[in-house]
This record gives sequence, structure tokens and C-alpha cells, in this order.
Amino acid sequence: MTEKKQIAARKARDGRDHVLIASNRRARHDYEIERSTEAGLVLTGTEVKALRQGRASLADGWVSFEGGEAWLEGVHIPEYAQGTWTNHTPRRKRKLLLHAIEIRTLAAKSQDKGYTVIPLQLYFSRGRAKVEVALARGKQEWDKRQALRERTDQREAERAIATRDWR
Repeated sequence: MTEKKQIAARKARDGRDHVLIASNRRARHDYEIERSTEAGLVLTGTEVKALRQGRASLADGWVSFEGGEAWLEGVHIPEYAQGTWTNHTPRRKRKLLLHAIEIRTLAAKSQDKGYTVIPLQLYFSRGRAKVEVALARGKQEWDKRQALRERTDQREAERAIATRDWR
């Protein structure tokens, strides 16, 4: 049995069919997530091989809408090291596979002031590359500070409860 088949068999036994490649952790800090959905990706062969090596960056990514189609832009998938002249361009536009109603809904909402569609996670699900995209509204600087303060207060309260002796 080859190494890939062994890994797939191990994941099937564990019940895991979701292999995370990259996540956009900064997005939850900079944006308030309204709604998220899973979308497929149209990729070339060398892009898939580069993703299987676990190399990608969603930091500067966004979703644009043109001609009734959704496109993932600004996502960096580095060139495959063993690739030849067939290698892909690292920051090319990639088509997203969504239902037409989802595309229309996201496109209409993204036209509203302050809203955008951003990628949150890139992962393999049952061997297929998927991206979780979200309709998000940009946070103001004071929103970010307030959220950070709330998280800090929550952590301190949990720590105080954990260290308290209740006898």
C-alpha cells in the first residue's frame, strides 16, 4: 500500500475527512463574520500538489463577482517545487464553485456599504479542495479594541474561578 493510501485509510478509520491547509486567522480580528459557506475550487494539477504539501496563504484573499461567477483572488499558492514548465502562477484568479443562488446572494450583499466576501479556511474534504468563504463587515478600530478587552476580561474571570479554592 502506498503512503498516500495509508494516510487516507488512517483518516477514514479516525473519522476525519477534513484536512486543514490554511486558515485566515486575521479575518476574525478585522471583520465581523455575518455568514459563511463552503465552496469548491477549480485548480490545476500543480496547485493541488502544492496544497498537499500544506503551503498556501489566505491573508490577502478576497472574492470578486464577474459575469455571474465567483472568483477567488489574492490567495497565494506557491509554485510546486518539482513542477516543470506546466507550473501555475502563484496569485492567479481561481474560480469558485457555488450554486447560482449563492453567488447572486453573496454578490448582492457584498454591494452593500462595508461588506465584503473573504476566504476563512482552505482545506481538503474527502480529497477535494474546498474553501470556506464568508460575508463579512469590516470592524472599526474601536470594535477591535473592545473585542480584545472582552476576551481578556473573560480569560481573567475564568482564571480566577479556576484558581479559587471552593472548600
